[in-house]
Amino acid sequence: KSGLDPGGAWHAWGMACLKAGNLSSAREKFNRCLKPPMDLNQLNHGSRLVQDVIQYLESTVKPILIADDDYFATLKELETTLRTRSLSLEVMCEGKIQHNSYYQECLFYLHSYGTNLAIISFYMRHDCMREALLHLLNKESPSEVFIEGIFIPSYESGKLHMLENVLETIDPGLESWGVYLIAACKYLQKKNYYHILYELQQFMKDHVRAAMTCIRFFTYGAKSYAELGGRQTWLLKIKDHLKVYLQEVSRSSGRKKMAFTFRKKMSATDVSRHINTVDLQMEVTKFLHQCESSGTSQMTASSLPTLFGNNNMKMDVVCKVMLEGKNIEEGFGIAFRVLQDFQLEATEVYSKVAKQLVKLQKYSEIRQLLKCVNESGVAAKNDGDNIILNCLNEFKNIPAEDLDNLIQDMDSDENKIQAYVMCNKLRSAYLVSVRQEKTRAVQLVQHVRQLAENSGDDVVKAICAQWL
Repeated sequence: KSGLDPGGAWHAWGMACLKAGNLSSAREKFNRCLKPPMDLNQLNHGSRLVQDVIQYLESTVKPILIADDDYFATLKELETTLRTRSLSLEVMCEGKIQHNSYYQECLFYLHSYGTNLAIISFYMRHDCMREALLHLLNKESPSEVFIEGIFIPSYESGKLHMLENVLETIDPGLESWGVYLIAACKYLQKKNYYHILYELQQFMKDHVRAAMTCIRFFTYGAKSYAELGGRQTWLLKIKDHLKVYLQEVSRSSGRKKMAFTFRKKMSATDVSRHINTVDLQMEVTKFLHQCESSGTSQMTASSLPTLFGNNNMKMDVVCKVMLEGKNIEEGFGIAFRVLQDFQLEATEVYSKVAKQLVKLQKYSEIRQLLKCVNESGVAAKNDGDNIILNCLNEFKNIPAEDLDNLIQDMDSDENKIQAYVMCNKLRSAYLVSVRQEKTRAVQLVQHVRQLAENSGDDVVKAICAQWL
């Protein structure tokens, strides 16, 4: 008469019937006020009213073993259960759900009015992981429901291994779980739970991604190569994962193509290239670890470069290797192999190293660098000269004698003249210019005279004029 919503009254009446133990009557009353959710895959446990019903039913169930007096009753119960259920036992739940009318009642309400997440969470609460997973598969629920309802509760309660076993029992190839497992990996990565991620990737036999996680374990947060020296087992693990992947690829290519839909794929060439990178990184790590331990290390970088970074970082590794040995020659072999394998811009790296040596005032080392570059057998004609020319921007800091030695080490007279001009050594530039072929010499001397005039060097200007 008053036009109030009768839902609340039906709910209260239904709860009263439940408490009185009248389950069928309660179903009828709840049917008038409970409604199934619009979207079964929404990430909640359904309406508050349904949750109240489930909560009450779960709290009413007695534990299976109560007091000493009830042991025999319990045993009889177990005997009948085993007799009636022995055939369907393996499909049945681990817990005692199937044998209890209150639990059956919970399932009725959940299936009629609950979300998929509510049903799955109910199974998980009662140690029925298999049922939870089968429900997820049958309803083709999205991966968020798997993460929220099954995966998080499993690792939080230390049951990740159990989950892995059940997944494998239901589908040994794990193909039907692919979407869910990849979603779990993304979730763990976002949360920075890399140890659980690595364990999961190993279970998935996703060797390429497992190798990538090992790279992170090797590099993350390291402040020195001495520290990386202690993490070399991760490099071995990267190699192991990649080798196993290569074996699997070669095995599957012989037979019909295996449908590895969710595991990361990579061409055999790329995998071999990565294995080579790991080998080089091992050499670099051993060498720099040794340098840091013996105290020859001089460079301090804000972040530690490794060969797993981009090309700029790889170039930093090469510079570090050349500069941190006892002398340039000691690290040049490894550095040169890195340059060759990654096809890095060698002249740029050599110039960087030379500039660093100028800062460290190691001028004889620059000459040793040039010797190594020339002996490497792949240097272009002007490489050595270009390295010196790039150094000369710092000429104000280089003592005169060392500066002369460096310029005299240059191959091309044209480059020597350019170098002397850069350093304002116009007299030396004049002396090299006059040794050239007549026409070229005239051009060069005129150029030097002009520069002398501009800089007010009357002596050199007069010498040039006289020669011309």
